[in-house]
Amino acid sequence: MNFKIKRLELLNALTKVSRAVSIKSPLPVLTGIKFNLKDDELILTGSDSDITIQTSIHDNIEIMETGSVVLSSRYILEIIKKIDSEDVHIFIVDGTLTRIEGANSRFDLNGTSYIDYPRIDLNKTGVNLQMKSTDLKEAIEQTSFATSEKETRPVLTGVNFKAKNHVLECIATDSYRLAKRILNIDSDISFNIIIPKKSLIEISRIIEKDELIDLYVSDRKVLFVFDLVLIQTRLIDGTFPDTGRLIPDSFDYSMSIDSTSLLNSIDRASLLTNEQTNIVKLTMNQDSVILSSFSQEIGSVEENLSRAFFKGEPLKISFSARYLTDAIKSINGQKVRVLFTGEMKPFIIKDFEREDIIQLVLPVRTY
Repeated sequence: MNFKIKRLELLNALTKVSRAVSIKSPLPVLTGIKFNLKDDELILTGSDSDITIQTSIHDNIEIMETGSVVLSSRYILEIIKKIDSEDVHIFIVDGTLTRIEGANSRFDLNGTSYIDYPRIDLNKTGVNLQMKSTDLKEAIEQTSFATSEKETRPVLTGVNFKAKNHVLECIATDSYRLAKRILNIDSDISFNIIIPKKSLIEISRIIEKDELIDLYVSDRKVLFVFDLVLIQTRLIDGTFPDTGRLIPDSFDYSMSIDSTSLLNSIDRASLLTNEQTNIVKLTMNQDSVILSSFSQEIGSVEENLSRAFFKGEPLKISFSARYLTDAIKSINGQKVRVLFTGEMKPFIIKDFEREDIIQLVLPVRTY
């Protein structure tokens, strides 16, 4: 293996694939990045066996001799970051010992044989869905925060992607709140899968521009293909709970308010709350909407939401300030509607203009 390449081109590619590498991998070879140099391209692969990211470089590279090696993700990334040179020259000196040369620096890095690297099937098979990368990124950001952090119910640690009748629903819940994004799709396809949150976060980070992305969904994995990058992730086994029945159809009470105003009020009202529970209370009637919190150990806060418009009979409801904050931030709209069905029933947060994002929060009993 022997090639010269623009440093920034290689750094950009290494940064992407290294996102899939776990330094704590039980398989030592998976702590590295596989370099596969062909006649016309350099293919870089990173994996932790749950998620695999592969990218290829065709431009700004001069290939002298093909070959393959696995180099430590941690060290090769740091070397390429810090080497003070516009171009770098990388070649195998002996066996797997790899030399990285810049204008004034020379590193010799011990590698591992590519033969030890697991064979990963990145074939484009399964049900195919094409969508805009920005739609996928937005859907991930609007749902993944509501997944569960607890491994006791693995299905809740991922986002449910369900396609049917030209509609893709992305749903996440930790059983205390729920986030749902609805997307219209051109394909009349059907699948129902659960993608791990960690994989989705990495995919979201790699999406940098508006382009088309292809999803290939099979029984145990899903492959994302875009802009010379392949990302494959395992799926979570199990059946995602039927959340449709949790979302109310009709509402007896509604509150409309400017998003920034409500977020600032929640921030102030939760200043004196217990960090573990973070509970605040809304007291609403036709004349006023009051957001308050009370802690016997710390004190109390009262916020008059003078910009809120409330419709319905008087209502009091308590809930997690953090959950409502997360929901409003994910909607990312100027104005929101909060829709209630009763004091101890789940309530919905929606964008004032859009119906395709639904956030649900369960209230908390405070007596």
